[in-house]
Amino acid sequence: MNRAFSRDEVRDVDRRAVEEFHMPSIVLMENAGRGAAEVLESAGIAGPVLICAGKGNNGGDGFVIARHLENRGFGVCVLLFSNPESLKGDAEINFEILMAAGTPVEVWGDEFVAARLTERLAGADWIVDALLGTGTKGEIREPFAAIIDAINQSPAKVLAVDLPSGMDCDTGQPLGVCIKANATATFVAPKLGFNSPAAANLTGEVHVVDIGVPRIAIPANPPHLNPLPQGERGQE
Repeated sequence: MNRAFSRDEVRDVDRRAVEEFHMPSIVLMENAGRGAAEVLESAGIAGPVLICAGKGNNGGDGFVIARHLENRGFGVCVLLFSNPESLKGDAEINFEILMAAGTPVEVWGDEFVAARLTERLAGADWIVDALLGTGTKGEIREPFAAIIDAINQSPAKVLAVDLPSGMDCDTGQPLGVCIKANATATFVAPKLGFNSPAAANLTGEVHVVDIGVPRIAIPANPPHLNPLPQGERGQE
């Protein structure tokens, strides 16, 4: 699948997979996380992997990635930038799996000292950006702006989950600050914003991960391939 999908098209694929094809959403998250873990393993892991996770489904993907990397013998730690009580649905379930399995998890919440985070990230070989997903709109606010800055300042390599946190899915423009990734594991199809000439400097090498959605559920000719929208769309 080489066609680019907009934010709304990605949501519709997920909706159809669940409602029309009876795929549990947690199966989609499992396939996404396992596929992203395979992308990272193929890239080569020579040291600790830190999973920087938010509270949404992007963070849930990160929890699945952590489990599969740990199962393959890699050193992993999850840095959760939310209170565990804020997790819901599939993300909450996958977090509970990590806790039951004894996977290293550090809860940073939404208040922290930026210098301490910079120091914590410095020893990683890879950082997995599982902070914010395709639904992100509007200028990135704290604490995520500081988290993104700390990740970008780290010497570690970065894998973005679905798209770099801070990138507008449809335009490819940074929403103030944006992760600068070495590689991006994106799900189902490239995102429309990846067509932006500036996006390659943020995504790094893009790997499209099949999450098991039936081909018939994926539109063959998305209506928003060209031209690329100019400027940012409405933001919330």
